[in-house]
Amino acid sequence: MNIVASFVIGAVTAVAPVTTTPLSWQDCGDGLRCGRMEVPADWARPTGERISLDLALLPARDQAAKKGALVVNLGGPGPQIAMLRQGGKDALADLTRWFDVVIFDPRGFGKSSGVSCPTPASFEAEWVFPSKSAYNAYAAKNHRFGQACRKAAGPLAGNLNSWQMARDLDAIRTALGQNKLNYYGNSHGTVIGQAYAEFFPGNVGRMFLDSVVDHTNRSIGDWLKPRANTLERSLHRFAEWCAKTSTCSLYGQNAVAVWDEVISKARRQPIPAPAGGTGSKVSAALIVARASFTQERSWPRLATALAQARAGDASLFLQTPGAPDPDLSRIMLCADFPYPSSYRDLKALEKDLRRASPHVGWRAVWPMANHCAGLPSVKAFAPHPFRAPGLPPVLITSGEYDDNTPPQDSRRLTALLPGARYLPAVGGHALYLGGHPCVRKHAHRYLTTGTIPPAGAACGPAAS
Repeated sequence: MNIVASFVIGAVTAVAPVTTTPLSWQDCGDGLRCGRMEVPADWARPTGERISLDLALLPARDQAAKKGALVVNLGGPGPQIAMLRQGGKDALADLTRWFDVVIFDPRGFGKSSGVSCPTPASFEAEWVFPSKSAYNAYAAKNHRFGQACRKAAGPLAGNLNSWQMARDLDAIRTALGQNKLNYYGNSHGTVIGQAYAEFFPGNVGRMFLDSVVDHTNRSIGDWLKPRANTLERSLHRFAEWCAKTSTCSLYGQNAVAVWDEVISKARRQPIPAPAGGTGSKVSAALIVARASFTQERSWPRLATALAQARAGDASLFLQTPGAPDPDLSRIMLCADFPYPSSYRDLKALEKDLRRASPHVGWRAVWPMANHCAGLPSVKAFAPHPFRAPGLPPVLITSGEYDDNTPPQDSRRLTALLPGARYLPAVGGHALYLGGHPCVRKHAHRYLTTGTIPPAGAACGPAAS
């Protein structure tokens, strides 16, 4: 099955250059300096309506000795400047030894000509949809959200994707007075980086991509399989931990078999959850959606939750999930990764994933469905392979246990980019931001000197 959309932006679309005024910075609290610039709402029509981009600069400690600017995208898609104020500064502080660190709110987000969707995005706790009727009802709600959001977007309607953002990024490079762009992208920020490498390879100075979301694979099935397989391996890692850890609530038992038993039991009849009140029950779909296998710190609680659920009390699976992404995130995400909306197609993908990942990995088909179900068609910047002649070596890394952006994505991209180097690491998502010392050491050396790690270099666990 291939990723398709009603309208796909061509990789060779010509865009006229746009004159960019140098930035004027002002203090804006928290040690930041803020600025604003204008860009076209649609880079395919550069003389049309314009929007503003808000930027924040974390100044280099030694302005006389700095190596220029480093533009950073922390992931999402979503607001960036708020993330910087809420803790991102600490994670990026080391970089100010050498660079002015520049963050910008992407088009539509935060203070950058933000779009306020009048109808809130839907979110289902049972996002591993248990039935066609449940999925179709959700898709209808998500369609209404998408329609209302599109109306509210004004000139940005249909122009929220990484094709546009790559051009925003080059306008920022010009406004910063940089001949070459130094860029660090995390998670969805790597999609923007890939787009920039495709369209502006000669303008890249150094590019560090952490936790890559592969935007080169046209096949949804092939894109999903590494996510499913990585998640399935994490279930088995959890079981191995339980087998040798006396404090695990399932110590001495086959944790995979217990998982299958609990899911089978909940499918036959939802399991009571007394903590939720009289009559509260937990379905198999909710357990599959809520179980967290990737992070080792979640394993003790998961083991206890499974042990209690097998005994007839699934209350621990009622835990409140984290806040969903900002409403607009799914609009941009689904423009970059158009996804099937037919329940039949999704179940076919699930059936295929179950062959290799029968216990839990198959749920990988559903997160994107939750985002994209029923959304109105837009001009999509769909995944595709690309060439980047003249691109300097790019440093790419990812965590072995990351089922959100699995290492196969990074390896595939590395193979496509001339001179790129892949640095594997034992860990999960967002290695640099998470403080992985080995990854940070290699990233600093590369960003400051251009030296990529030697062939075969790898990073062990963060604690080693």
